[in-house]
Amino acid sequence: MKHAPSLDDLELFALVGQAGGLAPVSRQRGVSVPTLSRRMRALEGQLGWQLFERGPQGYRLTARGRALLDETEGLRAEAWRVRQLAAEPAPVEVRITAGSWTSAYLAAQLPRFWQVQAGWRPSFLEASARLDIARRGADIGIRNQRPQQSWLAGRRTARISYAEYALRDSVQGYVALREGAVETPSSAWVRAQHGEDITVTASTPRMLADLACTGAGRVVLPRFAALLFPVLQQVSPEIGALAHEEWLVSHHEARHDPPLRAALDSLAAVLTDPDLRRGLVAPD
Repeated sequence: MKHAPSLDDLELFALVGQAGGLAPVSRQRGVSVPTLSRRMRALEGQLGWQLFERGPQGYRLTARGRALLDETEGLRAEAWRVRQLAAEPAPVEVRITAGSWTSAYLAAQLPRFWQVQAGWRPSFLEASARLDIARRGADIGIRNQRPQQSWLAGRRTARISYAEYALRDSVQGYVALREGAVETPSSAWVRAQHGEDITVTASTPRMLADLACTGAGRVVLPRFAALLFPVLQQVSPEIGALAHEEWLVSHHEARHDPPLRAALDSLAAVLTDPDLRRGLVAPD
């Protein structure tokens, strides 16, 4: 019973046929000329065909040889593609945790800071609970305060400001996170300052903004996040009590790893760009 030729033998056959001899293929693939000669004769014996005319001018393909070269072109191309994929290291996953609005902003700006051919791949994680960077629960955190732990490194990216937004200035009442949901500083401020005026509640910050777009009430948003909702207008001065610094945080030692370094630099570029984040107050 005959066995199908190996892809490796078919590739060597194609190279010999295209080069018209053994020596160039020997140099290219690091296989000795005697070994190549032996493998080509073994391939002919396996197929039962004469593939080459051997002579002083080298190796010339026979009609059978040319037919085989044409028939195996697609197979050889696929084998080359698979070999290239195996040779290229897989992108390193970089886990990024951030608040709801910063995550939404990064999603909108993804093409500006990451491309498929990059050596790292972003993985966005739920940030309702603070993930432990020290224990590698996340690789990068975007936080609202400077890291205090000595094993964390931080870069200040901006000072974030807040205001009230609504469909129109005449809208009364407020939308806020429902009790029992993970509280945010902005929702806590609404409850403390306007608790009796809350008209509608929801379980996520994004839902609050969507409700405000219908005229259900006023919503407190970071000014950069309000850019995602063009129908909303700012209906209050900035709320100084909610303004805070934004920090890009990573493990002190891990930040020197090339994939993580690339991710940090790329994220910093979009987090500090005042043209992209018009509601952002640049750090002093």
